[in-house]
Amino acid sequence: MDSNPNYDYRRGSLPPRAPLASAYVPLQESVEPHYQPQAAIGRGTLFPGLDLPFRGMVNRPLPESPLGELMAIDFVADELELYLDTHRDDREAFEMYQTVLSLAKTAHEKFARQYGPVCQSDMLGAESYGWLCDPWPWEYCKRGED
Repeated sequence: MDSNPNYDYRRGSLPPRAPLASAYVPLQESVEPHYQPQAAIGRGTLFPGLDLPFRGMVNRPLPESPLGELMAIDFVADELELYLDTHRDDREAFEMYQTVLSLAKTAHEKFARQYGPVCQSDMLGAESYGWLCDPWPWEYCKRGED
């Protein structure tokens, strides 16, 4: 403990307006190459150039399932959106983003039709409330194994 009577542990010993930290984000050079959706979820990024696992740890890929496929497509859309935030003039990336959004819309509609609502807007126009109806999406996979 500091022997200074004016010491305040909540403030530390930095001078006023001193920066607490400086972040560094590496510049992403291009869209290509990119991971496939399932691999991207496991790696935590769509772009190999930004794949910097914490202490070398890598997530295991999700088991293949309809919900996993939907999550993978949404993940790719999110990653492309983040890329386009800083590279808005990249036409190729924007075209890929449009393609992925179309795939995501189709996959989402198919999933909701087959397994039930995924988000609140899926309940619009429904005949009755059916948010929590069995079986859950992951239980469909288990049934096929029986």
